[in-house]
Amino acid sequence: MQLHRPSADPSQSHPLTTALALSLAAAVALGLTRFSYGLLLPPMREDLGWSYLLAGAMNTANALGYFIGALLTPALMRRLGVWRLLMVGALLASGFMLMSGLVTDASALFAQRVAAGVASAFMFITGGVLAARLGSLHPGRAGFLIGLYYGGTGIGIALSAGLVPGALAGAQALGMAHAWQWPWLALGVACLCATACMAGPARTIGEASPGQNGQRRFAARDFGYGLGGYFMFGVGYIGYMTFVVALLKEQGMPAAWITAFYTLLGLAVVASSRIWARMLDHYKGGESLAILNGVLGVAAILPALSSAVPLVFLSGIAFGAVFLSVVASTTALVRHNLPPESWSAGISAFTVAFAFGQIVGPTLVGKIADGPGGLARGLIVSAGALFIGAALAARQKSLAPAH
Repeated sequence: MQLHRPSADPSQSHPLTTALALSLAAAVALGLTRFSYGLLLPPMREDLGWSYLLAGAMNTANALGYFIGALLTPALMRRLGVWRLLMVGALLASGFMLMSGLVTDASALFAQRVAAGVASAFMFITGGVLAARLGSLHPGRAGFLIGLYYGGTGIGIALSAGLVPGALAGAQALGMAHAWQWPWLALGVACLCATACMAGPARTIGEASPGQNGQRRFAARDFGYGLGGYFMFGVGYIGYMTFVVALLKEQGMPAAWITAFYTLLGLAVVASSRIWARMLDHYKGGESLAILNGVLGVAAILPALSSAVPLVFLSGIAFGAVFLSVVASTTALVRHNLPPESWSAGISAFTVAFAFGQIVGPTLVGKIADGPGGLARGLIVSAGALFIGAALAARQKSLAPAH
């Protein structure tokens, strides 16, 4: 694959630094714009009088926007280029995060979550394409570099765990109305800072040259079981990330411990790039997706079965160490089985399946949580979806070599 890039290219001489900078795209797209909501859900629900169904619908709105963004991204990448679309998504996501701190109406917040989801999809997909290209420049470390990009989500989660409680406590101490708005503003500023840091290094990776005739193109039928497994991952993981903090509060866990739980979860996401790198390089079919979905299902069910602090923290660390590597496994699957010119189409298709699952997950779990079984039963359903995803992914075979 030929890449158009400056002659003094940090992506060649300093791939680790480039991957770390690029990982801030994942930190903004998911860690800050989506998963921070799990920390903000309890104070928002208490202040605004929401049911769990409505609280879950807010993340469904975000997933709906992500789904729309995933559908639009391939055409926009062709029109604008990958790096430009990454920057557009980053700036829009930052702006929408700031807007969340300025409104209280549920309809306005719902619209904001949709818009932020669209922008996040632009970022996450383009960042994934750039990570795959960076990996192609360094094939011996491709799994690690791709995992490092997705592991950036953990940076956003850990940053959220520090920013949200601090900003919330400060606003409450000052007697501010709707104190939860101040964390949204802090998160929006963090998104802008991350965007500034990643812009230059991401640009050095370059754009792919046009494809050549006769090479394998992406076809959904070739990846049916993988797409199905990834859809179920979207259904299952988002229920945990949306409601686990609310469950821990219901179980009486002190606020400081919840902050520690969420911080450790985020740090485990960062570490996951090293933990699973060799597996992502080794398996060419759906094996990685199946293994990771299964481990994730076990991690998701633990807080529903016991409120014992060691088990709960084990759940968070294990969940963090796995769930973004599931995303990395689909990028690796595409990279192993398609030529570079088809990576954008493949990654976008997997993202659409993922996004559709995320639309279903929060509302489904929220509806169950409002019933007799509460949040614990909702997490059991999430774990069940992940186990189904593991079974589907196990049937995904690698394709014949693309070239």
